[in-house]
Amino acid sequence: MSRAAHAAAILAAFIAFDTSAQAPATPAPAADSLRQAAATDKRALIEKNMQLSADEAKKFWPIYDEYQRDLDRIVQKQNRAVLDYVNGESSMTDANARRIAKDVIAADGEEQKLRERTAKKLAAALPAKKAVRFLQIENKLRALHRYDLGERIPLVR
Repeated sequence: MSRAAHAAAILAAFIAFDTSAQAPATPAPAADSLRQAAATDKRALIEKNMQLSADEAKKFWPIYDEYQRDLDRIVQKQNRAVLDYVNGESSMTDANARRIAKDVIAADGEEQKLRERTAKKLAAALPAKKAVRFLQIENKLRALHRYDLGERIPLVR
């Protein structure tokens, strides 16, 4: 496989697949309500589902705020890569495909490292079940975000 084809394959894997030729999938009602709650007030959604004691909340919210600031920075990088793809889709070159794939993979790696750092901090601050609960909630939100993104972006041509 050529380097360009490999880069395009990596980018394609990131952005899922082109669903424009398929019948639209009907999202599960739970996914729709989660999307709505996150769009309205993510912090309130987290607070409702974490069920933290006052002491736990004192420890959790600074970790959450730091995580969210770092995640926002990473998401901006991911969004820039997607915008580069969308803006250059009609004239995508092999060099552009390689650069975009590299940017996406780097941002994904940063996100994984952020999850690992945050998991360690949560494990030290909260009971294990509550630490994992936050990671589950955040994982669901990120999965919905990636699904929505993948659904809208066509494959590299």
